[in-house]
Amino acid sequence: MTPTILRSGRHVHTGRRLGQVIGRKPTGVTAGQWNTAANVVVHYLVTDPDTDRPEFALLFTPAADTKVARMTTAVCDAVGLPLLRITSPTLSAAENGTQIIGYILDARAYGADADFGGYRDIVGRLPDGRTGYVNDLSSVARATAVDAYAARQLFDPIIRGIRVHWTGGPAEGWAWLQLHEGGYVFERVQLEEHRTTCGVPADRLAEDLAGAAIGQRLKLRHSAQPDLVDLATIEARLRELSARRDDLVDGFPYEHLLADQPAAR
Repeated sequence: MTPTILRSGRHVHTGRRLGQVIGRKPTGVTAGQWNTAANVVVHYLVTDPDTDRPEFALLFTPAADTKVARMTTAVCDAVGLPLLRITSPTLSAAENGTQIIGYILDARAYGADADFGGYRDIVGRLPDGRTGYVNDLSSVARATAVDAYAARQLFDPIIRGIRVHWTGGPAEGWAWLQLHEGGYVFERVQLEEHRTTCGVPADRLAEDLAGAAIGQRLKLRHSAQPDLVDLATIEARLRELSARRDDLVDGFPYEHLLADQPAAR
């Protein structure tokens, strides 16, 4: 396989179908699973530079827990191919993939330097000139929101968010921003790790990606009517999450968002 990208000492191939990567139907999967999964496009396949052995695949999907996604996971598990999957209606391989795969590879490479702290915790100069976490993928979106607020184009400049991790399941990040009185832009991102890691805590990256998705929505606010929700909708979703706290790795530490504290919202 000819690499199309070289990043962090790894070869990255784009746009290959899973059937091309694996070659033939693995033992233990049905013909139906194989026929479906074989046609799935692997947005990024990372391989060892010396042996070209696959190290992991990264997929983007717009909807969570689809039949195709489950079959793809089953086939990857059958051959031992590690898999990362990002589920978002806004983020895509075409628009965001290069930045995200680069981030994941850099984070995984940095992980070897554990004595210096985590990759996500590196502090430096942010796009708006402030000092902060330079490897927060939502930092550009946050700066954009502040600029839009200064230009009187937003009701509130603060992108708020939460992060959780489902027991035995994906990490999930939410972000929301008040565009005008009563109207919020809302994003939810899921990040699944199968047999591998993304180099930083998955729930933290999922929240950052949700914030980045808010930024992408902000860029399009003048060219398309944004799909907004009200605060009651967000609070209802939070209550649903709170009711399932026993299914979350660290419970639900966001009860303050449901209290009568407008400043926390």
